Amino acid sequence: MLASGGLDNTIRLWDMGNGRELASWLASAFNGVASVAFSPNGRILAAGNEDNTINLWDVANGHQLHNLAGHKFGVRSVAFSPDGQMLASGGGDKKIKLWDVASGHELRTLTGHKDVVTSVVFSPDGRTLASGSWDKTIKLWDVASGRMLHNLKAQGAVESVAFSPDGRTLASGGDDKTVKLWDPANGHELRTLAGHSELVHTVAFSPDGRTLASGGNDLTIRFWDVASGSELRSVATHTGSIDSLAFSPDGKTLASGCYGNAIKLWDVASGRELLSWIAPRAP
Repeated sequence: MLASGGLDNTIRLWDMGNGRELASWLASAFNGVASVAFSPNGRILAAGNEDNTINLWDVANGHQLHNLAGHKFGVRSVAFSPDGQMLASGGGDKKIKLWDVASGHELRTLTGHKDVVTSVVFSPDGRTLASGSWDKTIKLWDVASGRMLHNLKAQGAVESVAFSPDGRTLASGGDDKTVKLWDPANGHELRTLAGHSELVHTVAFSPDGRTLASGGNDLTIRFWDVASGSELRSVATHTGSIDSLAFSPDGKTLASGCYGNAIKLWDVASGRELLSWIAPRAP
């Protein structure tokens, strides 16, 4: 199952086998849905909205479990902890918030960024949170205490961050047109992957951690070998900026979403397009 959100303020669930819409829910948003994330067990879907709220949905029946309010500007990114008990959110108010999923209560607010927080992600062990921002930094936080562990300085605004499955590597993409790999243990930059000709919106690791996918404003998806940093292949068929990428659990398929409302599925091994459909546009 694949989830999407967009400017029509609607959450949609899709069958990845045929692209058929399975369900749709109207979010509380009035300016669009900026980010969606499934809980680790797949039972809850979180949606970060441009109206400053977060919706939590029961995937089985479409009931809204919580409407989380606390951000002062649009919520750009949401991410569940590996145990599914906590949700992190980052937004236009330059803040990161941690929420208790069961109760919907706010647990903690992390401050330190000086511009929009575009991306948040938990480490695989759930102890560390990474955040990327337009302030050209990536910050690593201790989840238990809220203490900042490292402040990584990028060359441009950061649009996306992702942990490798083993937690030993952090990837970032941004407006310097590169993908960077970092050591989250010490904050050191490991490698710069160059190939994109425009801003990089999104990065995603394969489940085995051996491949990294990136997409952005140059309308291409690029696949990278993490160990060597070499580009494996690139595909260029989207007609709008590529805003989101996600691997299937088995790592064989990559889903991409673009600004032109197209959703595409790709065979990771060959780069071949498997399926494509257009989500409804905002009226």
